[in-house]
Amino acid sequence: MHILTILIFIPILFGVIIALLPSEWRGTFKYITLLATLVQLGMSIYIYCNFKTGTAFTGINYQDQFQFMQKLPWINLDLGTIGKMQIDYFVGIDGLSITLLIMTSFVLVIAALASWEIKSNLKGFFVLFLLLDMAVMGVFCSLDFFLFYVFYELMLLPLYFLIGMWGGARREYAAIKFFLYTLFGSVFMLLVMIGLYLSVKDPVTGNHTFNMIQMMNPANYDQGSVFSVLGHQTIFGMSARSVGFVVLFIAFAIKVPVVPLHTWLPDAHVEAPTPVSIILAGILLKIGGYGIIRICVGIFPEIAYADAYWLGLLGVISILYGALNALAQNDLKRLIAYSSISHMGFVLLGIASQTNEGLSGAVMQMVSHGFLSTMLFFLAGVIYNRVHDRGITHFRGLATLMPKYTVFIMIAFFASLGLPGFSAFIGEAFSLMGAFRSPLTNGLIPYWMAACGSLGILLGAVYFLWTLQRMFFGPVNLKGGSVWKIALTDLNIREKITLVPLAVMVLVLGLMPSLVFDKINDSILGLTQFVQLMSKSILR
Repeated sequence: MHILTILIFIPILFGVIIALLPSEWRGTFKYITLLATLVQLGMSIYIYCNFKTGTAFTGINYQDQFQFMQKLPWINLDLGTIGKMQIDYFVGIDGLSITLLIMTSFVLVIAALASWEIKSNLKGFFVLFLLLDMAVMGVFCSLDFFLFYVFYELMLLPLYFLIGMWGGARREYAAIKFFLYTLFGSVFMLLVMIGLYLSVKDPVTGNHTFNMIQMMNPANYDQGSVFSVLGHQTIFGMSARSVGFVVLFIAFAIKVPVVPLHTWLPDAHVEAPTPVSIILAGILLKIGGYGIIRICVGIFPEIAYADAYWLGLLGVISILYGALNALAQNDLKRLIAYSSISHMGFVLLGIASQTNEGLSGAVMQMVSHGFLSTMLFFLAGVIYNRVHDRGITHFRGLATLMPKYTVFIMIAFFASLGLPGFSAFIGEAFSLMGAFRSPLTNGLIPYWMAACGSLGILLGAVYFLWTLQRMFFGPVNLKGGSVWKIALTDLNIREKITLVPLAVMVLVLGLMPSLVFDKINDSILGLTQFVQLMSKSILR
């Protein structure tokens, strides 16, 4: 019953150990951090193996169907005649959480291995790393909105310092830009969260609640409250529930990121050290997608249903805009950053379709992109650590100098462009399948959106293959000449140990997608049925 709590907070235990050890022992810090992430991965695998499936474990809007739940009173205040304020420490997982949880644990192990390249202020780096580890785990497990918000905000502080202190030449600019973008969304999210708290009452205690599952039930809203389903309250001439949905969507869309809220991402990725880039792309972006599904769609289903067209349009714009920008980049890391915007657009398109195929594809795409973006940023870091340059036109003929590295970059590129047999193909195919099926089932998004999404796959093939041709094939021609030729050694043992599991995962998930679909299917079916039922009853 307490395994999720241990999973969330065990990094803090290891972080305290690192903080208490003398600086003379700095050589052990990376091993302690790696051990913490490996323990988490082992626990996540245990949770995955013991996760039950079936209609009795759908989760979504049924509290008793969540698994590994723990609920404890956390903050209790007696407000007199108004009643009591009770905020619970409430964690649990369903099909939407489980695959993202194990993906996050895996990515954190890779990020810990990538952190071995950090040379300065090791104690501060690894303590902040483990604090960030705790926060991202907490986000995926929280079922109380207040607790979710605490973990969501807690991610901001370590990321700001990890980018601002260990990043590149423009690290301060990138860190401040990331901080301001995220804080902008979070402040308004806080207002909506308070509005929801004042609108919803626990049917058992009669007190207001932050319980996200209770917020999904229209019967729990006070009549006349700001977010009452039947109250028809307005804010600035708009439905209050529409405003709440838009505010929460913007907060999570910044994380995804969705165009035009994406401009923090390329700068943050380019300036961040490799392990932080891995966490940003592999985990942080997925928190945005998870938040849209769990909170935006879950709490405001009728608004998500009514505004599906605009969600799909933003997804298509992100797919095409990200791909076209990736095509124009000369910095390898910036190219990967823009490709992430494009690939996460498929997540939003799948969510907008509100079909079983589309939502399954969206979750699969998040899991797949978590592994692939981790692999891509680690590979970009390998080059940068050797010659401190990432210019695509500054390299040619790397396949001759680094044949083993070239094998892994080819796997990562071909998997990312959606080659059948790899995980990205499954995620993108199911997202597009849902988008094509939507006009026939619910009519939420038109065919042309699915067609434009397909064009994004073609553009992905263009920028990845063009980069492969320019950097790796042909005669050796390096900007740094013979100095670079000596420095560009092939992969070492640590790098191979890091890359092999990632390559295996993207291949295994491409050949056996049931490893994800079997766990998420019941929750996806429950979510689509819930959205359709709520939308028809509320919008009628």
